[in-house]
Amino acid sequence: MTDTPDQTPSPAERKARAEAAMRAAEAAAGALVERDAPAPDSAPAPAPAPEPGRTPEEGLRALAELFAETGVPAALAARAAARLGPGAAGRLRDDPWRLLSVPGVRPGQADHFARAVLGDGARPDDPRRGGALVLHLLTEAARQGHTVTPAADVLSALERLRFPDPRRAVEAALDEAEVLSLTEEPGFDEEAFEEDAEPPEPEETLGPARWALAEEAAAEGFQRLTLTAAPLLDDAALKGLRDGLPEDRSLALTAALRTGVSILRGTPDGLARTVAAIASAAASQGLRTAVAAPTDRAAADLAAALPGGAAEGVEVTSLHRLLEPREDPSAAPGAVVYGRGEQRPFDLDLVIVADGAALDVELCAVLTEACPDGAHLVLCCEPGAAPPAGPGRPLDDLEASETVPVVELDAEPPSGPVGELTEAVRGGELAAVDAPGREVVIVPAEGAGEAVHRAVQLVTDSIPRALGIPVEDVQVVAPAAGGDAGAGALNTALKARLNPGPGAFGGMDPGDRVVVAAPLPQAPLGETGVVTGGGPHGLEVDFPGGAAVVAPADASRLRHGWAVPVALARGTRRPGVVAVLAADGLSRPLVATAFGLARRHLSVVQAAGPALARAVREDGAPARRTRLARLVAQ
Repeated sequence: MTDTPDQTPSPAERKARAEAAMRAAEAAAGALVERDAPAPDSAPAPAPAPEPGRTPEEGLRALAELFAETGVPAALAARAAARLGPGAAGRLRDDPWRLLSVPGVRPGQADHFARAVLGDGARPDDPRRGGALVLHLLTEAARQGHTVTPAADVLSALERLRFPDPRRAVEAALDEAEVLSLTEEPGFDEEAFEEDAEPPEPEETLGPARWALAEEAAAEGFQRLTLTAAPLLDDAALKGLRDGLPEDRSLALTAALRTGVSILRGTPDGLARTVAAIASAAASQGLRTAVAAPTDRAAADLAAALPGGAAEGVEVTSLHRLLEPREDPSAAPGAVVYGRGEQRPFDLDLVIVADGAALDVELCAVLTEACPDGAHLVLCCEPGAAPPAGPGRPLDDLEASETVPVVELDAEPPSGPVGELTEAVRGGELAAVDAPGREVVIVPAEGAGEAVHRAVQLVTDSIPRALGIPVEDVQVVAPAAGGDAGAGALNTALKARLNPGPGAFGGMDPGDRVVVAAPLPQAPLGETGVVTGGGPHGLEVDFPGGAAVVAPADASRLRHGWAVPVALARGTRRPGVVAVLAADGLSRPLVATAFGLARRHLSVVQAAGPALARAVREDGAPARRTRLARLVAQ
């Protein structure tokens, strides 16, 4: 039925429509779909209906022809095809403002494209333009970690973009079911309460349906696991396991085996030892146990660090691998289909996630839905950890909900100079540390150009020569991908020095190190690998989890990986780390996370001046607007 002005759908109807669209997409994929998280240059992807009879190659050709007609750079075709699917050309002819959903496209560029496609039919007040602008604004907010944005902020932004009727634009976005309107009840301020005062009005917020529904699914999952949990062992067995343990480790073991969901906080070494002890103890009692790391490389390191290796009965793997990703041609563009989910949950009693702070709301929803009733979930986190790469802050929200136990491990003396520096940063101090073995080196740089030069020198010469750490064991990290000293600029310089070449396969050459910037069926977010070849069939990459062929449509999810943003590097420690720090984007959690990635050696290329000490001292982690804490507590 077509909506008329007198038949405007209610918020509940719109939400039901969005949920139905999501369910239809999941049913078409045959499993729960976790779409690519908005890493630095990603955006939420719609789930277009497949175009019968059109292959990806045919779709790309049609899109290239459309872009040639309208003057759009040809380089954008691959990204648009990856975002919008084989039928991208037809969809863009029908609604040219959908180009705004492609990463990197700005409103003015989409308007120019719309005029080229529609001519005089491209009106500033076109509802299609309004809906696309709203979704674009919310996507930009999602890149900053927000799952919702006040409607008033969106209306103000639309006025700045000169949309004639901002409220109509919001209505258009709501009608497309890609955006939801959510009512946020104001918190109760007891100090400001007056008996005769009018209660504050609820605030209207807007959020992409993708993240809003994922946040609700994650909240429902946490509630379900808490309500269905029973002790995994009887009192006598638990007492036997606790005998002789320090109080903090005893509390951690008790929380893991007694409650459905628990949070465990501690330093990396303390967490690793405690996780190993909990997993081994559970497995010794016949409990089916898994420890999930952020990447396959991190999982291999964790298994090797367990006393005697991975304990019998304990599965140590990446969370991505635990969820059983699989290839599915029917999946929406940019989607990863997992074999585990609500219809086929884990065959596990206890799941321990090594870096719970890395979970965004969507991956959190996937994880909780894959945990069966009665399973126990332990989420681990370092103190002051950086937020996830994608929207939300599930672990912090879960703690704020006060619905689950939180165990903090006792502080331990830092292990070596790198540990001392990292611990000092967590405490708000940028301290000088004694490093007789050059475990920590500070390299001043006057500007971005010198910072890039110094980083290349460290990776290709100083660290391998002076410390014996080979280039392949050194990871460069930066606060972000962009900027004159960001990961992109560093990778350009490192490739020129380490593996020069024409970029024969979509900008990549055999020997290039790459990083997964959005999840692939073959590898999780943040995994690094080495290109071994390529061709029309795709890019051949050797990942820690094995060799893989990344299809051309998926290759846009890879970036050069000698240097990576901290958000992608987190959770996978390396023997050597070069942290290139410019003034922009710094915060205490980011700096602590970057420093904590180093096992043996840390070089800090200091191009931030006094901004680095100020960021560490002031904390500075931007707040995120989310709903999960309230939803879990309901």
